Amino acid sequence: MSVADVRAFNRFYTGVIGLLDGAYLSSPYSLTEVRVLLELVAGTADVKGALGLDAGYLSRILSRFEREGLITRAPSPDDARRHVVTVTDRGRQAFAELDERSDAEIGALLDRVPESDRTALLAAMARIRRILTAAPRAYLLRPPRPGDLGWVVHRHGVRYAEEYGYDATFEALVARVAADYVLDHDPAREAAWIAEVDGEPVGSVLCVRDDADTARLRLLLVEPGARGLGIGKRLVEECVRFAARAGYRRMTLATVSEVEVARGIYRRAGFTPVRSTPVRKWGRDVVEEEWALDLRGV
Repeated sequence: MSVADVRAFNRFYTGVIGLLDGAYLSSPYSLTEVRVLLELVAGTADVKGALGLDAGYLSRILSRFEREGLITRAPSPDDARRHVVTVTDRGRQAFAELDERSDAEIGALLDRVPESDRTALLAAMARIRRILTAAPRAYLLRPPRPGDLGWVVHRHGVRYAEEYGYDATFEALVARVAADYVLDHDPAREAAWIAEVDGEPVGSVLCVRDDADTARLRLLLVEPGARGLGIGKRLVEECVRFAARAGYRRMTLATVSEVEVARGIYRRAGFTPVRSTPVRKWGRDVVEEEWALDLRGV
């Protein structure tokens, strides 16, 4: 991304939300003045530091607020060189009106965006904030939403084709597993999790019924860009805990010998390989493995 790209986006977005107008939301105040009022209402002790404002500029804003009855200033009892700023009822009312109008304008903007695009928009905003602030990446696990299982099928097809050279029959297998889960789902004994980073899905796992005593772990996936955060380990742990709570006595899974990272996660979770079989499938010669875990001690 170039400097010109960032500046072009800034020009676009400031125009969309009306920041090119001289006054914020057609009020008597600029955006900076409204931000100062927000920090004062929120009780921020160091408004100058929080907003990175020049001391003289902030002083002029506070003087205007005082003349208009939005704030009062009095010498600090601890330091006569400083003043204690108090927002008046009039100031709080002025801010509340601006806040309500801002919510209404942003709400109207979002109302024009379809729900699926809105989710992507908010995820992109969260990602921009994280990248520009160098904030640590966090993830959450949640149940699937509409479209998520389609994402699981798509990403399995892409990832296993790119990383292991599997053909479309592997994607067909994943589609069948996902379809069976939807069409014959027992919520008391089966569950699925989607891992999400910055509002975007990055991982998955399913717990499905094999028989009355046996659960099966299926469709574990973590996108390359989200690896290293412990997501795979957490997905497997959630799956195992659910199976134990649901009353299963054992849990099994099928994998292949070449997925070393996933096999390491399974082993650390307590699974052990019980069978391996060389087979030809998905356009490759692979060694298919069956792993099992006794849930009675979980």
